[in-house]
Amino acid sequence: MSHETVFSNCSIVLPDRILNGSVMVRDGYIDDISPGRSASGMDLDGDYLIPGCVELHTDHLETHFQPRPKVRWNMDAALQAHDGQIATAGITTVFDALRVGLDGDTELGVSDMSAMAATISAANAGKRLRAEHFIHLRCEVSVSDVVDHFDEMKSNDRIRLASLMDHAPGQRQFVNLEAYRIYYQGKKKLSDEEFAHFSERRIAESNANSARNRRRIAERCHDQSIAMASHDDATAEHVAEGIELGVALAEFPTTIEAALLSREAGLQVLMGAPNVVRGGSHSGNVSALELLEHGALDILSSDYVPFSLLQAVFLLAEKGILDLPSAVRLVSDNPARAAKLDDRGRIEVGRRADLVRVRADAGLPPQVAGVWREGRRVA
Repeated sequence: MSHETVFSNCSIVLPDRILNGSVMVRDGYIDDISPGRSASGMDLDGDYLIPGCVELHTDHLETHFQPRPKVRWNMDAALQAHDGQIATAGITTVFDALRVGLDGDTELGVSDMSAMAATISAANAGKRLRAEHFIHLRCEVSVSDVVDHFDEMKSNDRIRLASLMDHAPGQRQFVNLEAYRIYYQGKKKLSDEEFAHFSERRIAESNANSARNRRRIAERCHDQSIAMASHDDATAEHVAEGIELGVALAEFPTTIEAALLSREAGLQVLMGAPNVVRGGSHSGNVSALELLEHGALDILSSDYVPFSLLQAVFLLAEKGILDLPSAVRLVSDNPARAAKLDDRGRIEVGRRADLVRVRADAGLPPQVAGVWREGRRVA
């Protein structure tokens, strides 16, 4: 027998407008969208109904697996805790970012990352998760063994995206060496002498490995049909390099020049929702709001705060920077299309019923009042 659910008396956020009406879901897919109230069904009391958010880059899983230095949590339990926070933030599709190539900025090892990937795959297969989880490999190309680690993980069935990144001082996110010092020396509690040795080592690794490893990982991604993203591009040379390698997504460009060149080349540009919520980058790089003003921003990622996606969406709408449908597209339709997930991302007949009920009061963060994935309530 088919299963039907009707959402009535809601403000439906469609791709180009808001419709006061009802949505019928049948067997996990949107079957009908109608103006006005339905004679039956779930009364949403005028709340917004938006498509489930699609998150392409979150580093949040690691904080559940290692909640304190030298503390390791059960991996299945850590994944469930992460998944619960993702779902209650209105995210129904998530790309969990796992490190490939460890640069000394973590106590976690290669075996931990491989085990995390296997845990995600098994939990998806066992239908134990609220959101649908894919894997995004964060490839630190400056590290000598990054390609070996990539080869260990590339056959996992959940991998859909890989980003090519170099966090060495003087590179990309940290072209400003003073910003690098403030970030890493404070984070790692290093003395000036220790920090100097750390920086020298990382710069030497980058010079020796980055260019070669970018090419080798790009070749493997093409062979495995894994989409690629550039990361923290700062210059025209960075953008040109990514285009030559075949990237489709520009993650977190650090300058307006790099963002505009990426957009002109047909790349989707992704920035952090925390950047929007905070009003600027924590690293002192270009503001996401500035990119919006230049028409050079397509996708928002929660990065390190899952709830920041919906915070950013409703903040942009409340401040009149974007209308609500346009703001919602940044976290739903646009990332879904970038990830080639054409069955979700918008409220439209025939699409998956990944839906979020949101209550919004002026001056307050939005409240997630219900989340459905493929028509099944998950939060």
